[in-house]
Amino acid sequence: MPVTQQTTETVEAQPLVPPIQLPVKRTRTDGPRRDAVLEVLRQEITMGRYDDGERLVEDRIARELDTSRGPVREALRQLEHEGLVVSYPYRGAVVLGVSEEEVQQVLIPVRLTLEKFSYLKVLERMDDADFAELAKEVWTMQEAAAANDLLRSVEADIRFHEYILSRSGQAHTAQVWRSIQPRIRAYFFRYGKEADLNRIAFEHGDLLQTLQSGDAAAIMGALENHITIRTPAP
Repeated sequence: MPVTQQTTETVEAQPLVPPIQLPVKRTRTDGPRRDAVLEVLRQEITMGRYDDGERLVEDRIARELDTSRGPVREALRQLEHEGLVVSYPYRGAVVLGVSEEEVQQVLIPVRLTLEKFSYLKVLERMDDADFAELAKEVWTMQEAAAANDLLRSVEADIRFHEYILSRSGQAHTAQVWRSIQPRIRAYFFRYGKEADLNRIAFEHGDLLQTLQSGDAAAIMGALENHITIRTPAP
């Protein structure tokens, strides 16, 4: 994935507020603890609680999360693999934000290619049980909108699209999606901060109805309208 250009200045990460206590006890391998640290940092980054270019200091994060530097270092390596941070010699890891250019020129075109292909493949495979699963996610988005819960809305949004990709039977397509999913989640949060959550739920309900119609041309049009959005300025 192309990497957006970063400024040479970095801002040292501020302490997380409130301090987060990890529920996992330290083990000999630190594996589960690494996973817990990874989940916390991934969520903090994708929700925009760190600024683009902000420096992630291992010692500080380890103190805040009551762990050693080892799990933090491993988590940062995984986040770099996911495209959420980038490491520089003598500077360490910094947050790699999602820019308007990346969303419009990379993520949206890739999503359109993957999802148009998958939606056409899935038409003959979807049944009432599948549509019920998608309807559950739409309902979850409606509930999230009523509670003004952006995190819950974004997670349901991601699951909605991942479900269709998984039912398409195209393993390579799902693999490409997984490689960019962290960046997609980050731009969902960026867009969602300024969006009407009720409208997001409505749009997914409308997309589901179109999918149920089985009309390939209508589905392609609805999908393009759904995915092609303008993101807010930084």
